[in-house]
Amino acid sequence: MVTQHFEQRTREVIDSLKAICAAYGLGNDGNEFKIITQVFLYKFLNDKFALEAKRIRPELAKAESWEAAIAAMSADELNMLQMQLGPDTARLKPEHFIAHLFGRQNAPEFAKLFDDTLRDIAITNNDIFAVKTDGGAKITLFDRVSEFITDPSKRDAFCRAIINKLGDFSFERIFNEKYDFYAALFEYLIKDYNKDSGGKYAEYYTPHAVAKIMAAILVPESVRGKVNNVSCYDPSAGSGTLLMNIAHAIGEHRCSIYSQDISQKSSSLLRLNLILNNLVHSIPNIIQGNTMLHPYHREGKALKKFDYIVSNPPFKMDFSDFRNELDTKEHQDRFFAGVPNIPKQAKDKMAIYQLFLQHIIYSLKPGGKAAAVVPTGFITAQSGIDKGIRQHLVDHKMLAGVVSMPSNIFATTGTNVSILFIDAANKGDVVLIDASNLGTKVKDGKNQKTLLSEAEEDRIIATFNAKQVVEDFSVVVSYADIAAKNYSLSAGQYFDVKIEYSDLTPAQFADKLQGFATRLDGLFKESAGLEQEIKKQLAGLRYEA
Repeated sequence: MVTQHFEQRTREVIDSLKAICAAYGLGNDGNEFKIITQVFLYKFLNDKFALEAKRIRPELAKAESWEAAIAAMSADELNMLQMQLGPDTARLKPEHFIAHLFGRQNAPEFAKLFDDTLRDIAITNNDIFAVKTDGGAKITLFDRVSEFITDPSKRDAFCRAIINKLGDFSFERIFNEKYDFYAALFEYLIKDYNKDSGGKYAEYYTPHAVAKIMAAILVPESVRGKVNNVSCYDPSAGSGTLLMNIAHAIGEHRCSIYSQDISQKSSSLLRLNLILNNLVHSIPNIIQGNTMLHPYHREGKALKKFDYIVSNPPFKMDFSDFRNELDTKEHQDRFFAGVPNIPKQAKDKMAIYQLFLQHIIYSLKPGGKAAAVVPTGFITAQSGIDKGIRQHLVDHKMLAGVVSMPSNIFATTGTNVSILFIDAANKGDVVLIDASNLGTKVKDGKNQKTLLSEAEEDRIIATFNAKQVVEDFSVVVSYADIAAKNYSLSAGQYFDVKIEYSDLTPAQFADKLQGFATRLDGLFKESAGLEQEIKKQLAGLRYEA
């Protein structure tokens, strides 16, 4: 009940912030998501600091105002408190607290005070919370949010409206909630900002079913709690759904997250996701930049190798501007199967997922595991780069299997998708699952999408992890079997062709044949009649000038 109550209250705060933005002309504005996510984060960090401070100094919890009690501390006492805070807690000063701003909301130039406060928090905590670009620039935690309001005369009122929505309740009682609580909260927070905007670098939210299946197969129940000190990487992370799921399966403090994504918005959302999910220690590994052209994570001069890789890469995109730069000897080992050509008629149809897949395979440690969403056409293509990648996986015995998902599992795209599982340690058989007939179709706005039930998700996971053969659903095949089928990874091509037999007596068999013969005689006579009729009609045709 406590969780439901706080989830409802949190959603009300988010809705209130969105209503304020709409009232000041920022509804559906490109900057709205920055304001909503940054103000929400300010609230979250403020309350997390309060929780930690009260844990270290229990007398603060008994004070009428913990903020006033901290403000009354000497400089030495405050420094000692700051030093005892955990590494994932922002260092705040008394003038940073929400209560401090709330008490000064009627002061002149309140918007400037609001912005200066957020900027000072960002600068004070830059080493912990800044995201880097592949060029080395640091993107700080907070912008000057009031400056997104075009009319300066309205900025004080805008910031006043915001601060009045932040003090109503505290997150303190729900910081120890489990991952699922924050996953749902994060999704609600960004639901209006993570859609296909039709731009060059459109982002798609990865469905829960895909994220759950990936994590449960890469990190099955039998090894949970035993995996430790591993690296998890997503070269096209988006808002981090896949990374959060695998980090949750391994244990947030047992792994380090690494990512790179070209989108500024995705990097900001991923940072927020990490903060909400106790993964602040991985924020320095979040890089904004072009993974294909400038892969950032390295060990010395060589690209860094990872224990786990997850990805839902973009399938098609115009990368004609840097295509030739990748098709060079320098990148030959990474893009072993080739660099896609530029289509003559539609440059935006370039198959960039082929580059991401090769980058993932190249970035995997010996014995590492990976899972990637691919267009289903990839698993059966008869030639070209797709087949080259599959042949590499089979010939090097580094494949775990494939799950072909139902159509419309992504509401935003009609492309059928499969999940490719790579396991560099698997020298045994491979599992191929055809889950295309599962799920329930529902309307999602103008689109149709397919939802898998929890039981269907669990069926896919259990079948894959147990390497079970299930009629018309799954097969278990050897690498040699796959090579003999032109490296096809489609389960349907390995299903047995069923021939139904029935027992007949000699007399019944003779009757059947006689019936076929009689039927055939009738068809022949009908054909002869039609032939005569056609000739007769043709003979009756006359030329008319």
